[in-house]
Amino acid sequence: MKTNIFTVAMSLLSVAAVAQKSEIRSAGDAVEDGNYAEAKTELQTAESMLSEANDKWTERFYLYKGQAYLGSGENASLEDLETAAEAFKKAQEMGNDDDAVQGFDQVRNALVQSAINDQNTENYESASDKLRYSYELNQQDTLYLYYAAANSLNAQNYSEALEIYNELKELGFDGSGVEYVATNVETGEEEIMPKEQRELMLKTGEYENPQDRKIPSKKGEIAKNIALIYIQEGEDEKAIEAIKDAKAENPDNIALLQAEADVYYRMGNKEKYNELMQEMVEKNPNDPNIYYNLGVTAAELGDNEQAVEYYKKALEIDPEMDNARMNIVVAVLAKERDLIDEMNELGMSKEDNKRYEELENERKAVYEEAIPYLEDVIENDPENVEAIRTTINIYTQLGEEEKAAELKSKLE
Repeated sequence: MKTNIFTVAMSLLSVAAVAQKSEIRSAGDAVEDGNYAEAKTELQTAESMLSEANDKWTERFYLYKGQAYLGSGENASLEDLETAAEAFKKAQEMGNDDDAVQGFDQVRNALVQSAINDQNTENYESASDKLRYSYELNQQDTLYLYYAAANSLNAQNYSEALEIYNELKELGFDGSGVEYVATNVETGEEEIMPKEQRELMLKTGEYENPQDRKIPSKKGEIAKNIALIYIQEGEDEKAIEAIKDAKAENPDNIALLQAEADVYYRMGNKEKYNELMQEMVEKNPNDPNIYYNLGVTAAELGDNEQAVEYYKKALEIDPEMDNARMNIVVAVLAKERDLIDEMNELGMSKEDNKRYEELENERKAVYEEAIPYLEDVIENDPENVEAIRTTINIYTQLGEEEKAAELKSKLE
C-alpha cells in the first residue's frame, strides 16, 4: 500500500513538472513572438509550481519573466521594470550571465528613456522615481540620482528633492567632467553622445563639428538648491546655514548671494538684505535685475525716491524693462497720497484756498512726472490693461480728454 501511495505521488509530481515546463516553454515562445501579456499569464501559472522545477527550468523561468515584464522597453511602468530587474538578477544568480546581464542593462536603459519621456510630458514625479531606481540598480550612476533630484524639484516635491540632494552631498557627488558633442548633418542640431560612438558617427559622415565641452562641478548648485528648498519650506535658519555651505563651494555665485539676501528679507532683516544687494552690485554692476530688486526693497521700506533711482538705473542697463517703468509710476504716484490728505484737511479760508491751489499744482506735477513712463509702457506693450487704465485716469485729471477717449477706445 505504501508503495502504491509513493508511486501515485511521484506520478503527480511528474505531471506537475511536465505541465510547468510546458508553461515556461510557452512563455518563452510568447516572449519571442512579442506577446508579452500572454507570457505573463503563462508565467503566473508556472510560478505556483516553481518549487518542483530543477535549476535549469527555474533559470529559464526568471529569464523569461524578466523579458516579459521588460517587454519592448517602451512605455513600461516602473512596477513592471522593477519586476523585470529582480527577475534578471535571479536568473544571473542561477548562472545565466549573458542573457540576464543583457536584460538587466536593457531595463536600466528603458528606465532612463522612459524618464526622459516623462520629463518631456512634464510628468516629473514619475521621471524622478525611475531615475532614482536606475541609480539603485547601479550606484555608480550618481548622475541619474542628480537628475532624479532635479525632477523632484520640478514636481515641487521638496521633501523628496531635499532628501536626494543631501544624499548626493554625503556621497561627495561632483558631476564635473567632459561631454562629447557633434552636429547632426541632417537636422543641424548638436547631440551629446559617448566618445566612442561619436568617433564612429563622424566616420559615417552623418555628424560633423565635434566638440569636447567641460562640465563644471555641480556641488555649488546642489548646495544652492538645498538652501532654496529650506527657504520654500520656511526654514530660514537652515537655509542660511545651507547657503554658507554653498558659498564655500562657489563664493562668486550671484544666485547664491540673491538667495541669501532673500532669506534675510523674509526674516525682516532689511539692513542685511541691502548690504548683500550692494555686494551683488559690486560683483555684477551691469545686471538690471539687481537694481530692480533694490528698488523693490527701497519702496517697501518707504524710500520711494531711492526706489525710483534704482529703477532708473535698471532701465539704463535694460531699456525694455517695463516692470521697472511701472514701479516708477507706482513710486511717483505714492506722493499723491500725502497731497490729497492735506487737501482734505484744509478749510475755506483765503490762506487755505491758496494752499489748496499749490497742492493741486503739485498733484498735477506728480501726474506729469508719471505720464512719460506710462506712455512708454503702452508703446512697448499695447495690451497692458493696467497701464492703459492708469493713464486714462491721469489724462482725465489733467484735462486731456481727447487722449483719454483714444485710450478708452483701445481698452474697449
